[in-house]
Amino acid sequence: MKCVISVIGKDTTGIVAEIATTLRECSVNIDDISQTLLGDIFSMTMIVTLNPEVASFNTVQEQLAAAGERIGVQITLQREDVFQMMYKI
Repeated sequence: MKCVISVIGKDTTGIVAEIATTLRECSVNIDDISQTLLGDIFSMTMIVTLNPEVASFNTVQEQLAAAGERIGVQITLQREDVFQMMYKI
């Protein structure tokens, strides 16, 4: 299942590492990643592939929310098809 992850928050050391570790623990593959800094604001978008046989969408979402709380960023996980429909013109 393809999904889009959006991350935003104050830049601190270890954001990418924390999120990548959380994804690894859920057997989620990172297909593409883009990140940027706008002043001291960190922004990252990832395209990932979930393996629902290992970790469900809800499980991954809960684990990412917990990681976001630990490091002080907002993390949003959306199914790619839902994401595409939201921004379809």
